[in-house]
Amino acid sequence: MKKVLLEMEDQKNSYEQKAKESLQKVLEEKMSAEQQLQSTQRSLALAEQKCEEWKGQYEALKEDWMTLGSQHRELESQLLVLQSKLQGADSRDSQMNQALHLLESEHQELQARRGRLQDRDLSSPDTQHLQEAMWPVAPDADGTDCYSSGDDPGQ
Repeated sequence: MKKVLLEMEDQKNSYEQKAKESLQKVLEEKMSAEQQLQSTQRSLALAEQKCEEWKGQYEALKEDWMTLGSQHRELESQLLVLQSKLQGADSRDSQMNQALHLLESEHQELQARRGRLQDRDLSSPDTQHLQEAMWPVAPDADGTDCYSSGDDPGQ
């Protein structure tokens, strides 16, 4: 019976040793799991912090985007107004150029007509008679007539 008791004692010691080893293993696994948990919690905290930073950046970028969109629309509107003004100015410039060309053409035509009339009038005997009647005064010795000396009341 002693032998049985000894065997039972050995079995008990063996079970206790196995239980201690198992318990040690469980404790090590628990510590490892706790370390992993802490590491995961730190990672989660960092991820949440990054998430908050990104949210802030997203909101700032969203606000900037809205501001830029508004500024873009305003600038497009100003561009359309300026293009309209430019078209009006181009149209007025074109009209003014046409009017200028017309006036230049009329001026040349009038100059030519005046030249023809002067040539015709100066060569006509009636015109020479009228000129003599209108300006009977002979030129002064210096080549000016009496009106150029300042005696003309119109001057």
